[in-house]
Order: sequence, then structure tokens, then C-alpha cells
Amino acid sequence: MLRGALAAAITPLRDGGTALDTSAYGPYADFLGAAGLDGILAQGTAGEGILLSREERTRATELWLAAAAGRFQVAAHCGAQTTADTVALAAHAAEAGADAVAVISPPYFALDDLALLEHLAAAAAACAPLPFYVYEFEKAAGYAVPLEVLEALRELAPNLAGLKVSDAPFEAFSRYLIEWLDIFVGPESLIHRGIAGGAIGAVSALAAAFPEEVVAAVREPSPAAEERVGALRAGLERFPRHAALKLVLARRGVPVREDVRAPLRGLTEPERAGLVAWLDGL
Repeated sequence: MLRGALAAAITPLRDGGTALDTSAYGPYADFLGAAGLDGILAQGTAGEGILLSREERTRATELWLAAAAGRFQVAAHCGAQTTADTVALAAHAAEAGADAVAVISPPYFALDDLALLEHLAAAAAACAPLPFYVYEFEKAAGYAVPLEVLEALRELAPNLAGLKVSDAPFEAFSRYLIEWLDIFVGPESLIHRGIAGGAIGAVSALAAAFPEEVVAAVREPSPAAEERVGALRAGLERFPRHAALKLVLARRGVPVREDVRAPLRGLTEPERAGLVAWLDGL
């Protein structure tokens, strides 16, 4: 079962974002492991997973498992547009040795409760008995997972372990603080309040580039720590997030390119200069 501080890891890319940068996984895993993280979520929102092919996502999961080498847990995000792809990705993650599977609701079509329940149940069954987590992110999916669906899923999926909740503000997040589910905080600005309310950790995009800051905020949650990581995330959000995270990593000595998968875009020269100036001022 997952616990503690996890990074929503970026996916190293090359060739203008058209290919996985396989050589970067090892050094990147060393960087994250040295910060004391408990694990990562691979191919999530920060990891551009929805933009990668099924073959790329299975390969990336294998690369992460090899690079982690048991030093930290690897949860594979397997959410996809279709149930068939989601099931295939979840089954592969279990077979490859991942520690958990997470699935976001399919975007574009706002599924009704029955369709969403069937989709999530199929994904959970495909990776059983591996711990299964629902990735709740209303802004990205376009609709929220109803609490009634989670109640029904509990009966259908014995391996349902919890949720990563990326909704904000706290009023939107807190409705998912359900006693019988392990909840991970997505928004860094809610880490203290989330853990105080019963969350058991955080899955953080900020931790992809500033892992030590998120580890500290999870290990010793406080309003001050929450404010600091929230301010760091807000600073990053002034720039295209994916390319910005990769530039930060490169500036911190990780051999990661800024390349992102289209239609995401890289930094303009003024944005790059602004991000470097912000980093230098930290």
C-alpha cells in the first residue's frame, strides 16, 4: 500500500517530445530517491501520460521500475480514453511489478454513474490484487467521481485502496476524506489541511522537481510548510508547467530535456528567462 510523499513524476522525452528519453530515467530516479520520497506516480498529469501511446506507457512503466530498483514505490497511472486501453495498461502494470495502479475518469465524455462504475471496476479487476486508486481530478476529467460510485466500487473491487484527489479549494477536496479510503493530497497548498483531515500523504507535481520540499511538508505538516510548497507551486504555474518542471530539473543537475509532447508547448525565451530569474531568487 502506498504511503507518505510521492512525486507525480515527469516523463523524460527527447527529439522534440516525440520519443522517450530512456537514458534519463536512472539519473532522475537517483535524484528523487536521494530526497527521501516514498514513491512516484508515473505517467500521470505531470507525466503527460494521456498523450503517450499505449506502447510508450508500458515501456515507461518498465523503465521506472528498473530505475527505482526497489528504493521507492512505483504507482502507474493507467487512465486512458477507452476502457480497453485502461484495462490493458492496468494489467501490464501488475504483471511488470508496479506497486499500485491509479486511474483517472476518461475525459471528454461525461460518463454517467453506471458507465463510470463499470469502467473503474474493469480497471481494478485487471490489476487485482494490486492496490487500486481512483485519481479524482474534476478539472482534468471534466467531471467529478460521485461518492455513490465509490461506494458501489467498494463492493465490486476488493483491491480499491484509495484516491489521489487533485480538486481545490479545500471544500471540493474534503468531501473525499472518506474513512475507509486512503486519500492522497494533490494540491500542495492543501497538504497540511488534508493530512489534518485524515489524508495519509501527498502525490505532488511539485515533488517532481522539488522533492525535498514536499517530503518536508508531508513528514512535518504545518501551515508554514503548506504555505511554502503552495507558493512554490504558484510560482511554477506562471509558466507552461511541464516544460518548466523539466527546466528546473535540468538546472538542478538532472539530465532531463525540456522536450514535451505536443500539443503541450515549450518555454518561450522570455518565459525561460523569467523562470531562471525566479529560480535564482529562491
